[in-house]
Amino acid sequence: MESDSAMVAFPLLTTPIESNYRACTIPYRFPSDNPRKATPTEIAWIDLFRNSIPSFKKRAESDTTVVDAPTKAEKFAQRYADILDDIKKDPESHGGPPDCILLCRLREQVLRELGFRDIFKKVKDEENTKAISLFPEVVRLNDDIEDGGKRLENLVRGIFAGNIFDLGSAQVDRSLCDIHLTNHRNCQKWYLLFLCTILPYPGKLAEVFSRDGMSFLASCQNLVPRPWVIDDFDTFKAKWNKKSWKKASPSYAVIFVDNSGADVVLGILPFARELLKRGTQVVLAANDLPSINDVTYPELIEIISKLKDESGKLIGVDTSKLLIANSGNDLPVIDLTRVSQELAYLASDADLVILEGMGRGIETNLYAQFKCDSLKIGMVKHPEVAQFLGGRLYDCVFKYNEVLG
Repeated sequence: MESDSAMVAFPLLTTPIESNYRACTIPYRFPSDNPRKATPTEIAWIDLFRNSIPSFKKRAESDTTVVDAPTKAEKFAQRYADILDDIKKDPESHGGPPDCILLCRLREQVLRELGFRDIFKKVKDEENTKAISLFPEVVRLNDDIEDGGKRLENLVRGIFAGNIFDLGSAQVDRSLCDIHLTNHRNCQKWYLLFLCTILPYPGKLAEVFSRDGMSFLASCQNLVPRPWVIDDFDTFKAKWNKKSWKKASPSYAVIFVDNSGADVVLGILPFARELLKRGTQVVLAANDLPSINDVTYPELIEIISKLKDESGKLIGVDTSKLLIANSGNDLPVIDLTRVSQELAYLASDADLVILEGMGRGIETNLYAQFKCDSLKIGMVKHPEVAQFLGGRLYDCVFKYNEVLG
């Protein structure tokens, strides 16, 4: 992880940052609350993180890069549970009062202290491989949509659908297991959900999967219908269609990416490719260090290299304006007062900032204000987030803010 001295504030945050920005969307407590007593919201979120311990422990147990992984995984589970119990008894312990950033950071610290560096590495590699194999078909199906507005909507739906795959959400794991796939127990359930969700050509999709002996049912779960819980898509589409950004399109877009697999490969990259087609320079900002199944900077570089053809193009689109940046982050959420100097330099002249995923786009930066246009996009995968927003589980957030002038 980079030293504190190397971290700087994201240059496009509205200033003064101290009074305009806080990396926590949901208030866990208010000034009037007793500092020594956990609030109901704090307790709910502490319990949510506690409920994730078994899945993290299971992943850690199978980490072949760590000597005596099962024993150390048990130590992780007990130590992190004890920390959460401490915070519930005294919210100011362990650097509190708690918020989602602190609870994530404490979990990562315990894992790293025990020698675990990337407990989701194996599954990330597997899902990236599968997604890469499907990328050409997903792009071609999008390219077949001649109407620009409809193609944009399909790309956005692809981002939502890809964002479903989140190993940090126990709720998602349970829901994927609930999808009815009669006689198809070995199918890749989340891919079936992805494809059923975004693409309007089930016949073609059946052909894609038939090569691998896969099939799917037409009754797979779709995205919740619009209007979504936050739905600024029509406003964004109008701006997109008018090409009213500087230099006829957003001349420079920075996208904070989220998960490996379908999320980044089948969701974000087709959208980024569309921006490149419009002449936009695109910066994809990925984590410095592993956290859950988030894609890291080195992994994203490898993914892009596998997707490019021999001439360096992304399914026919020039990638000379596509840059990959190390955000400096090491969590599934992000505090934009602490990003790498590299990213700060690359982002300083951007016209559009996109924060994708529940952790970055909803839980920590939904209300973040920027000096340029911004888009927060992600799927709601925690009941607690759905309740706060007044929406449904698996509802969608598409929050677009335009900076006039």
